[in-house]
Amino acid sequence: MASYRYAFNHVGVSVTDLEKAIEFYREVFGLKLIMGPAEIKNDDTVIGRLCNDIFGEKMQHFRIAHMTTVDGIGIELFEFKDPKAERRENNFEYWKTGIFHMAFTTSNMEESIKKIEEHGGKVRSQVWEAFPNRRLVYCEDPFGNIFELYDCTYSEMYANREEYR
Repeated sequence: MASYRYAFNHVGVSVTDLEKAIEFYREVFGLKLIMGPAEIKNDDTVIGRLCNDIFGEKMQHFRIAHMTTVDGIGIELFEFKDPKAERRENNFEYWKTGIFHMAFTTSNMEESIKKIEEHGGKVRSQVWEAFPNRRLVYCEDPFGNIFELYDCTYSEMYANREEYR
């Protein structure tokens, strides 16, 4: 095992409308905008060269905003302009490798669901009591990005559970 530790830092989320995404994540989850929105182009600036290295020559222009949760985890919102961001037709291909959802912890499941729907999001599943007094629900943002809500921490949901052993 490594002699150093990792902490989760951030997740990048592609959207089709950056301002609407900022509003959704601010109003629903209380995220704080810490930087941006900013315009990034495939040019000779340091950030332009950096993004060309990451995304390749096809990427010519995008907008980005950086937000954080109350516990300091980052969410980068990307609105690709050239090539233009497109909503996936099938946004829940869980059987294919890669990240297929992110998760948030809420202290009020019912109020969170109401806020999600009021701000253009969608509830995808019923609210499940996965374990006694531990609930979850699958949802999506207005752009089709899948997220899950827990009413407890990840450790509270799974630690010391015999059901998965």
